[in-house]
Amino acid sequence: MSIDQKIKTLQINFQLKKFKEVVDGCEDILKKEPNNVYVLNLCGLAFQNINKINLSVKFFEKANLLETHNISVMNNLANSYKGLGKLSLSKKLYLEVLKIDSKNLIALHNFANLKKYLLDFRGAIELYINALSIDKKNTVIRFNLATAYHGVGDLKKAKNEALEILKIDPTNVPTHKLISSMNKYHEGDPHLSEMEDILKKQKMISTEERVDLHYSLGKAYEDIKEFEKSFNHLELANRLKNDHIEYKKENLEILSESIIEVFKDIDLNKPNKESNNSSIIFIIGMPRSGTTLIEQIISTHRDVCGAGELIYLEDIVTENFLKNNRLIKPKILSEIKSHNNKIENQYNELLKLHNFESKNITDKAPHNFRWIGFIKIFFPNSKIVHCIRKPKDNCLSLFKNNFISNSMNWSYSQKNIATYYNFYDKLMKFWKRKTPESIYDIHYENLIDSPVEEIKKLIKFCNLSWDKNCLNFHKKNKTPIKTVSVSQARKPLYGSSINVSDYYEKYLNIMFKNLNIK
Repeated sequence: MSIDQKIKTLQINFQLKKFKEVVDGCEDILKKEPNNVYVLNLCGLAFQNINKINLSVKFFEKANLLETHNISVMNNLANSYKGLGKLSLSKKLYLEVLKIDSKNLIALHNFANLKKYLLDFRGAIELYINALSIDKKNTVIRFNLATAYHGVGDLKKAKNEALEILKIDPTNVPTHKLISSMNKYHEGDPHLSEMEDILKKQKMISTEERVDLHYSLGKAYEDIKEFEKSFNHLELANRLKNDHIEYKKENLEILSESIIEVFKDIDLNKPNKESNNSSIIFIIGMPRSGTTLIEQIISTHRDVCGAGELIYLEDIVTENFLKNNRLIKPKILSEIKSHNNKIENQYNELLKLHNFESKNITDKAPHNFRWIGFIKIFFPNSKIVHCIRKPKDNCLSLFKNNFISNSMNWSYSQKNIATYYNFYDKLMKFWKRKTPESIYDIHYENLIDSPVEEIKKLIKFCNLSWDKNCLNFHKKNKTPIKTVSVSQARKPLYGSSINVSDYYEKYLNIMFKNLNIK
């Protein structure tokens, strides 16, 4: 078979998503033609699609060296850099592509996605609009524009863009899901029927689309208080999702034991490091415990910038101090003794990509509860705000949502949710024993009952002067939101979600019985 014939076979396999066969075929060709840029690029794309981003970079970088102005290669390499968290390299490449071709649709779209990732939603919106001027019927770009409007709280424009998509593609499931997140359903709502009708055409939609529809219908039926129907859709969504993911629950116990073993003899109340004067407010807790809401309140303050759910601390710890789900104690102790503060410096270098105007930054990655030991040692000027919500309500809220991140793969099974909650609870009790004065607990239910009192105490803990705008965060705060909490956090404080788990008690007995709560 000639090289051309082999490449045609690879193209067919790529379209069929047989990425392992594509990789094998590309590597076979590259033994004879190591500088074939097309094949290097294709191999990189195949590795991207099987989530082996490091390997994809190797092929894209070689192709880029061979053809320095190959726009396709540059775009793909920029995407892989973004996937690895090398955001400055990614940004540089997108700008280079647009310098060569200012109307390059793919680069405009990808660069907009990067800006949105960095919370520059206004810059992203401008690029999406620019891209749509080239291709008005591109539903992917228009959808991302709609989510950008949604993220900054412009619900009218978000809905308008969503409706434009449905004119082009009436069965566009992500758009129906977006509409459902903004909609408060009532009996006989036509949109509920539309989603039911699409779900009946199962042969025409993917598994992931079925998952999204079930979650959306679960939300819709809860709105109209048909809780059995709501649960049935949520149960189907979680079952479908859980069947198509990888999750090893035994890793939780390994990590928990490792964290406690490493930090049990380290004094977290003794200053170990000097800081470069940055002041990070880490907002931690279980996912869906109110972290987005608390960030919106704090970042409404005139002297605070909200950074959203950053992965920077997680990445730094994982890359430098974690192996096989165990912390590497000698490396941590060595870093504590070092005269430098490498962890904080790396974190702050990544923050520079955002161009924040204040030194007071909120980082609301909930999972940072695992890394409180690192925060106390390497971020001595930081504050830790711990969001607490009634366990059953918190766990139900997890069961009702589809998350983008693989780090949430535990949240699609009743038993796994309970196990993760118990892991979180055990660790937080450990940290509170180690450094009780450093962690500020804010209870969602108390915030709803006494908002003025609770918000004033919160702002005081953060060493900030009082700013009355914090009471009107839903009107005053323009910090973009990327998480599934976006619709709720744009509203005034409301208590309708408190004790909603009571309506699902008989359906979620597996989850609730496994929770280690009184």
